[in-house]
Amino acid sequence: MTPGAEGRAPHLTGATPAVVRRTVDVDMAGDTPILREYRAVKAEHPDAIVLARLGDFYEMFGRDAEVASPILGVALTGRSFGAAGRVPMCGVPFHAATHHVRRLLGAGMRVVMWDQVGDADGGKLVRRDVTRVLSAGTAVDAELLADDAVLRCVAVVAGQGRAGVAALDASIGDLELMELAGGIDSSVLGEELLRLDAAELVVPESGAVSDSVLAGVPRAVLPDSLFDVTRADQRLLTFSGVANTHALGLDDVPLARSAAGAVLAYCERAHIVITPELLRIRVRRPGSTMRLDGATRRNLELLSPLGEGTSLHSTLDRTRTPMGSRLLRAWLQEPLIDATAIAHRAAGVQAVVRDQTARETLAAALRTVRDLERVVARCAQGSASPRDLAMVRDACAAAPHVREALANVVHAGAASDAVEQCVAPGAVIDRLAQMLVEDPPANSRDGGSIRDGADPELDTLLAAGAGARTYIAGLERSERERTGIRSLRVGYNRVFGYYIEVPNAQRGGVPDGYERKQTLVGAERYVTADLKEQESIVLHARERAVVREQELLREMASMVALHAAELERTARALSTLDALQSLAHVAADRGWVRPEVDDSEVIDIEAGRHPLVERALGPGRFVPNDCTLDAAERLVILTGPNMAGKSTYLRQVAIIVLLATFMVEMAETALILRQATSRSLVILDEIGRGTSTYDGLSIAQSVVEHIHDSPNLGCRTLFATHFHELTTLAASLPRVRNARVEVVEEGGAVTFLHRIMPGGADRSYGIHVAKLAGVPASVLVRARGLLADLEQSRPLAGRTEGGAGQLWLDIAPPADHPVVSELAELDIDQLSPIAALNKLAELRERAAT
Repeated sequence: MTPGAEGRAPHLTGATPAVVRRTVDVDMAGDTPILREYRAVKAEHPDAIVLARLGDFYEMFGRDAEVASPILGVALTGRSFGAAGRVPMCGVPFHAATHHVRRLLGAGMRVVMWDQVGDADGGKLVRRDVTRVLSAGTAVDAELLADDAVLRCVAVVAGQGRAGVAALDASIGDLELMELAGGIDSSVLGEELLRLDAAELVVPESGAVSDSVLAGVPRAVLPDSLFDVTRADQRLLTFSGVANTHALGLDDVPLARSAAGAVLAYCERAHIVITPELLRIRVRRPGSTMRLDGATRRNLELLSPLGEGTSLHSTLDRTRTPMGSRLLRAWLQEPLIDATAIAHRAAGVQAVVRDQTARETLAAALRTVRDLERVVARCAQGSASPRDLAMVRDACAAAPHVREALANVVHAGAASDAVEQCVAPGAVIDRLAQMLVEDPPANSRDGGSIRDGADPELDTLLAAGAGARTYIAGLERSERERTGIRSLRVGYNRVFGYYIEVPNAQRGGVPDGYERKQTLVGAERYVTADLKEQESIVLHARERAVVREQELLREMASMVALHAAELERTARALSTLDALQSLAHVAADRGWVRPEVDDSEVIDIEAGRHPLVERALGPGRFVPNDCTLDAAERLVILTGPNMAGKSTYLRQVAIIVLLATFMVEMAETALILRQATSRSLVILDEIGRGTSTYDGLSIAQSVVEHIHDSPNLGCRTLFATHFHELTTLAASLPRVRNARVEVVEEGGAVTFLHRIMPGGADRSYGIHVAKLAGVPASVLVRARGLLADLEQSRPLAGRTEGGAGQLWLDIAPPADHPVVSELAELDIDQLSPIAALNKLAELRERAAT
């Protein structure tokens, strides 16, 4: 795609590093051929850093050099281009370009690789082309993308109170579409962007997507025309190779289609090749998986620890392949909520847990699979190395061994399904095994990737130079004998080719026919007519042989690309088996059991353990605890001193629920009172602790009452609090029960048993906790005196009513606002859209007065 075909180039938003120095910009410099070409490239990519390949360096000019120099830590130099002045420049060696490109991308820059694609021809300018446009969401090269990283380029567009999202993982050709209610500023959109690991946002220039959406993530702003649904549909059809969007099942997601067209256009501009065989389009429907907000992801330490510990993902990750590790990560971020699907996956884990031999054999067979899905994509994109092709060969060869490992495992749910899909194309296996050496080199520049006898034409080229190589190999010995110069040696370098080197001390013995080629400090280098002839034969044959090898490698990569759809299915099956065996290994090692999951709203955990804390403490030291939440007891008020284990218990229950993937949602933010349902698990830890005592207690009690009494909630709730006065609510709220963290007090000292027991705590043990925390003794003595005085007055004591000792806070319900009353009486079905908007404006104005 060119700017002429699709309008203006995208521009990147975000902070720009400060200018180091000011000189003449490249646009104001002289008119040389290289600068004219550079300006043309820069005009197409005004917001990118252009790296121009000039010989052995990538150079940056003008403003690009000023911006890139401090990021890369390289010197800012300059060069005079005509009478207009000196143009700032900086450069990096081409062999170290990957490292420097990674640093630019990390700083939020887009990078254009303007490479030499032609050979030097006398005094003519070497032909150059843009080969890649790299950004945070399109840098899919193997050397730029970590094995465990999932980086998606996500397009977002808004319309009619909804948001359309298209997330493309170009490293495997996966395109996920969705439409979300609530528009751009909805919490649901924020949650989805977090789940998607959005590395870059693509947004329309109309400004409908505010800067608050995933703030800090680089974004590319495209012309609104690229989000037009008609153009988007045409691009989807071109990329997928189908006749109409109906065949893709996308009729009901027009906004998502608009976003998909834009993200595909953006990646097309980045010179990323996505073939119909590689592209996989999926539609994600609302409610298909458990919702996890950002606070829950952080507090449960799903992907990264809160401190110096470990994350849940790293605790569970016993995978043998990068793609298996990424799939396990995805399962943690989007747990299932359908009981049948949960049982299907759990059956796969259980089957592998029960058969230790199968488990160990499967793990061993998966070791040679590596990252099949990304390697197949690199073949389709034309960037596969000889080693990439060997990875495809080895993965295909491993598939039968993987199937054999589970041959005796029956009724294995998801594992059985994956085994059936674990079949590699025979043509690919045969061709790659026939052609490639066992351990090919990292690149194709110097040959050595093709087996002897695999290609007659290549064998002929290699044989043509064999005689000349034999002559050169024996030349040193024969010339020493002929000349009598014992220190004579034959060598080779890329600049001068083959040569005969004679030390200066023996230069007098040089015979006729030796032609001086290079003078060194202590020696002279010579060539002979025979040596030049044999060198020409060797180098010409070698050059043609390398060209032939590269042709064969491209043919093999093209064949892999044609079978991309089959190979990606195989890759998904292998990654599924890898993730299942990883969970099975952890379960077997730690004595975990399969949960019983049904459609009820009961949580019943017996001797549950927090996997991260247990791992940190070591075997046998963690105290397990039960948890029951059912129709009779929906809300548990958990009291006890700080440091006793309340927060650990809350997170333990939440993680167990997530690992089982019960049919619940989890939330830990102020949004729960609006979003929770009867199927939700609500975790509340120390509500009201950031306020004064009376404010905090009032807020905590009102939240408990609201969750208990609201007909729209009734959710299962664990409520940890330091307000032990709240325990009196269990007497008046029938579905509330009290629990406490057991504490033993002896001789003025306390011991936390970390065991959850029925009943409420009557003390906070705050002074004992302070002692454990190292507070000075004089402060503790004073605190005990003050506590005794306060307990005599008991300003927070509840007053009894009806004979029950119950905490009572006089919080009267607020009177309805007139606007609320009028809004409740409106018959919205009888209002036209214009009348509704006018009425809304009127009510809003009255509500503000």
